[in-house]
Amino acid sequence: MNRTWHCLLICVWLGFSLDAAGAAATTNMLVWNKAKDRVDADVRGWELVGLLERVALETGWQVYVEPDSGHKASVKFKGLPSGEALRLLLGDLNFALVPRTNDSPRLYVFRTAMQNATRQIRPVEGRESRDAQPKRVPNQLIVRLKPGADIDAWARLLNAKVIGHIPELNAYLLEFEDAAAVEAARLQLGNGTDVAAVDYNYNFDQPETSRGLLAASTPALSLQLKPPGSSGRVVVGLVDTAVQPLGGNLDAFLLKQISVAGEASFSSTSPTHGTSMAETILRSLEIVTKGSTSVQILPVDVYGPNAETTSWNVALGIVQAVNGGANVINLSLGGGGDSTVLRDLVQSVTARGIPIFAAAGNEPVATPFFPAAYPEVTAVTARGDQPSPSGQATIANYANYGSFVDVAAPDASIFYFADRPWYVRGTSAAAAYTSGMAAGLAETTQKNWGDIQKMLQRNFPVP
Repeated sequence: MNRTWHCLLICVWLGFSLDAAGAAATTNMLVWNKAKDRVDADVRGWELVGLLERVALETGWQVYVEPDSGHKASVKFKGLPSGEALRLLLGDLNFALVPRTNDSPRLYVFRTAMQNATRQIRPVEGRESRDAQPKRVPNQLIVRLKPGADIDAWARLLNAKVIGHIPELNAYLLEFEDAAAVEAARLQLGNGTDVAAVDYNYNFDQPETSRGLLAASTPALSLQLKPPGSSGRVVVGLVDTAVQPLGGNLDAFLLKQISVAGEASFSSTSPTHGTSMAETILRSLEIVTKGSTSVQILPVDVYGPNAETTSWNVALGIVQAVNGGANVINLSLGGGGDSTVLRDLVQSVTARGIPIFAAAGNEPVATPFFPAAYPEVTAVTARGDQPSPSGQATIANYANYGSFVDVAAPDASIFYFADRPWYVRGTSAAAAYTSGMAAGLAETTQKNWGDIQKMLQRNFPVP
């Protein structure tokens, strides 16, 4: 989950001045043919925010604008490619269209610099883009049953297939023929006296990956593994994508990887997101423990070969991490879907004294981002590079904020993979940094998790 302006730009154009039209037309027309990449427009005096709301609706893009930018569009054209259309519609404003792997592009509109385009524009006309609503698997439901209930009987009644089971939650993943069958089943299950909960299975996008650097002054990790002390071993459960071998003595810090979503395939020359988070945790541990620690990482791959995971797989990954001995959980992932199963699991795990640290998201909005937004989770956002004019700390201008956020931590990590430096940035890295810090403090201070969380909040307060 990194800053998208580090991605390769498809296009960055400087707009040109347009003569303003006189009176605004009573109806502004904008039609975006995405299949053919052609745009028709007939607009007169259309204010910028309203125009961008319509662009977001027509394209499905995530649109961000620099606050206080002003412009009125007055132009008429037919059949222009997207780039030329945006240049005419936005006048003398700058813009950049940024691709995102396995997700919709982002359009940034700005006067000064792209990173200042922080206000998200939502679609209009009663419809929303595909990213405005939580995404879910259309033909699946998660069902939790009360003790003694018969899932096979329910599956036969609903004409469904049981494709997953989490015994610790008495939860089952059901697959249906289509979305209509899902909705019909929800009604029936909702009336079942032996049904504890019914939920959609939500999608979580795979976080964005790292980028390579030509050179870096940060030295490679120099961390030594030592035997655990009398208080026992601290293990960070890294629920993420697959983690590759780190090389050298760093592999000693990785316990045997668990996969809940199939075997992942990855390049030997570029790091996965999980690998970048593992090295970020170790970098944080190096700082706290001065280079010698017994803390280890248990990688749990919840993505496998897929571009997305689900709330079911994340819940299953947390269960596997805890069963594998993890007593700290890192979740550098998330989405908009509020899963009752995931929420209940989080409550159960944290009630056992196992802290969970999760990324707050990179939108930047105050909308709850799950699982970080669950009260029992320590939600980590990214601390800004520059203080406010009054000298106070700030939240990074790309990062989520809001009442659910608990900690604002450093968000950038430089690490080494395949003999070259790499760079990752975002609330993902901030969460991993915080998890490593918490694990290191648990080892070095012998304090309980409640006290450690207070220490983190004092050192990395939310502005």
